[in-house]
Amino acid sequence: MVKVTAADVNKLRKMTGSGMMDCKNALVEAEGDFEKAIEILRKKGQKVAAKRADRESSEGAAIAKVNTDNTSGVIISLNCETDFVAKNDSFVTLANELAELALGFDTKEDFLSADFKGNTVQDKLTEQTGVIGEKIEIGGFEKLDAPYVGSYIHAGNKIATLAGLSAAVEGSAVAAKDVAMQAAAMNPVALNEEGVDQSVIDKEIEIAKDQLRQEGKPEAMLDNIAKGKLKRFFKDNTLVNQAFIKDSKQSVAQYIKSVDANLEVTGFQRVALG
Repeated sequence: MVKVTAADVNKLRKMTGSGMMDCKNALVEAEGDFEKAIEILRKKGQKVAAKRADRESSEGAAIAKVNTDNTSGVIISLNCETDFVAKNDSFVTLANELAELALGFDTKEDFLSADFKGNTVQDKLTEQTGVIGEKIEIGGFEKLDAPYVGSYIHAGNKIATLAGLSAAVEGSAVAAKDVAMQAAAMNPVALNEEGVDQSVIDKEIEIAKDQLRQEGKPEAMLDNIAKGKLKRFFKDNTLVNQAFIKDSKQSVAQYIKSVDANLEVTGFQRVALG
């Protein structure tokens, strides 16, 4: 029988993040072969992942990252089952490392297949499921490209947002962060009126008409009054038309124009947990 030293166990623990006893048992079973031991630990993770596949993973960490020239950003959420795990430093560190890697990919599928320290991202998630004993997966994955991209992560990593601006001008960094913060706080359904799905518009008009009928308004007046209510819906629920959270006397669009007369918000992304 191969003698497994404490140094070997510690080395495997650093390589995989698994517990000391799991590492020792894997090395004993693999007769000291590190590659085999890693495979044993991975299979353990697969077994745990299979057992917990139907568990809900609504906790976790939502992380936004932007590239060095502020032209592209990504948000991922690393999901788990409990808030206890979500707040763990090593879990948040892993989420940040994965988000940094995700900057280089356009789709969640490509990202999950990408190399992460010698394994695919998906294999790493399976491995961590075995280490932690909870379902670990990538929930949200959103990309945003623009002439200038800013980000915001709400305290506790429960909400992460990106905001795109039409140009990189003096004040873009603060403006983009402010707009990203707006998106985090106010959860708009779309950038502007044009971005609202027609089915949502139809539903809002129907709701407004039903309310007006219950109030006894004449049928002939319903269309015009409902249109007014729809304008209010756009003001409350589309990003550029919302009242700016730092100064409610102006809209987000007006705030952006105060930074630069030609500046516009071109897009946003938002990922929230819980």
